[in-house]
Amino acid sequence: MTEILTEGMPPKNRVATFIKFTIFLGLGIVIIWLSLRGLSPEERTQILHSFRTANYNWVILTIVMGITSHVLRTLRWMLFFEPMGYHPSLKNTFFAVMVGYFANMAFPRLGEVTRCGILARYEKIPFNKSFGTVITERTIDMIIFILLFFLMVATQAGTIGHYLNTSIYPKLAEKFQNPIFSKVFIISAAAILLIIVAALYMMRRKIASSRLFLTIKKLILGFWEGLKSLSQIRRPGLFVFYSIAIWTLYFFMIYVCFFCFPDTATLSPGAGLSSLVLGTFGIMFTPGGIGLYPAIIQETMLLYGIIRTTGLALGWISWTAQTSMILVIGGISLLFLSFNKQTNGKA
Repeated sequence: MTEILTEGMPPKNRVATFIKFTIFLGLGIVIIWLSLRGLSPEERTQILHSFRTANYNWVILTIVMGITSHVLRTLRWMLFFEPMGYHPSLKNTFFAVMVGYFANMAFPRLGEVTRCGILARYEKIPFNKSFGTVITERTIDMIIFILLFFLMVATQAGTIGHYLNTSIYPKLAEKFQNPIFSKVFIISAAAILLIIVAALYMMRRKIASSRLFLTIKKLILGFWEGLKSLSQIRRPGLFVFYSIAIWTLYFFMIYVCFFCFPDTATLSPGAGLSSLVLGTFGIMFTPGGIGLYPAIIQETMLLYGIIRTTGLALGWISWTAQTSMILVIGGISLLFLSFNKQTNGKA
């Protein structure tokens, strides 16, 4: 099973990936420790009480929504391959998506490589072409996320907007308005850019014939093919529907969890939007959002007047539900793929 996860990765890349994983996992553990360290015995008792009294029927619903979002992501990914003349099966493509999420829980960004490797093995789709579609897909999701971020700032100006204006934006503005910082930044950036350009020019022939350059060139061509497949999608309306539906389900996956507790059940959908956007940052920065996601949800709930024990319990319940679903479905998908390898004799 493990060879599926690391397929196509050189030994050096595996070592680098392991180091990154260790760093990010360590960061998640530190965040967990920091978020729990300051809790008093009474607050810890309150958290345990919140877990015991939560309505887990809503948790089951959010898990169903999570699985549905992954099915829609699979169907959307399959649309990329139609203009290329490839028609992967829904089963193997779904397995690839879920094993990708499964791999990301252990090694950040390994999932993108893994699911392309699975399609190369079981559906004979060239790795560089499928990898190009994954990059394109991630770019589209990032655009949607940025739009949701600005929607959050615009609609939640009285809560999140105030927090950003008082805690985030002034610090950024202070750095960039500092004349010393600006001069040093501009001079350093110009010097580094000049050195890089000069080095590339002097070594251009050697670089052009290097294995790394050829590999990067191949990936770029694959990415370009992925971009072309986006412009050539035969059912653009369906692609837009899948994209909107995926992120709508992401929203409801956290918003539905609000109904687990009486204190959060009365919160507005705007609070759900804030939790989705800010919580996504936690998933970006640590493996699967371990430690950071519950902490961010706790801080978000504080902005809406929810005590931190309830907010932390909400964050952990939401994170545990989705993480457990990925581990279970991803593990089963990996098992089925290994079984297919044995029965179909594919190497």
